[in-house]
Amino acid sequence: MANSVAEVMPTARYEHLAGAAAPGGQAFEALEPILRRYHRSPDSLIEILNQSQELYGHLSDDLLRHVAGSLELPLSRVHGTASFYHLFRFRPPARHSCVVCNGTACEVKGAAPLIEALEQELRIGLGACSADGWVSLGSVRCLGTCSAAPVVVIDGAVRKHQTVSSVLAAVRELDAEHGPEGEAEPQP
Repeated sequence: MANSVAEVMPTARYEHLAGAAAPGGQAFEALEPILRRYHRSPDSLIEILNQSQELYGHLSDDLLRHVAGSLELPLSRVHGTASFYHLFRFRPPARHSCVVCNGTACEVKGAAPLIEALEQELRIGLGACSADGWVSLGSVRCLGTCSAAPVVVIDGAVRKHQTVSSVLAAVRELDAEHGPEGEAEPQP
């Protein structure tokens, strides 16, 4: 079970680091203190990958190559380790996330119709992200909030006792922010 909702399907919160890991081999300066803290030890690979993802939002190919070189490990070992654990991401997270609990209580109380309605409304399948990176749709086995089933988490906010109409209203609020052409409207 995940430690937090943010680990299940995080939203993009890494704008402050834009450019810190530009494609094309730019150095990953922000990662250097972490590498030093762990003495560039290959035994610390998982923790270094975890903190790398926290810093940069996802594990890009360039970032994995940098970690492999810094720890003097084959890239295949670094990539193999990262791909083994489902909490590591290789693409940037969506701007918004919608996660439906499909644990037993939520399933009995109507998670399946919520998922179906969200797939139709968002025009993406479960486990996918919209092509423009605006929203992702996922599921989790249990959020531990069974008495409030069915539960949906939108951008980290837990929404209890959801119905198709209530969850669609919440998603449409995100869509209103997104704009009519599928482009994010400029923020003031």
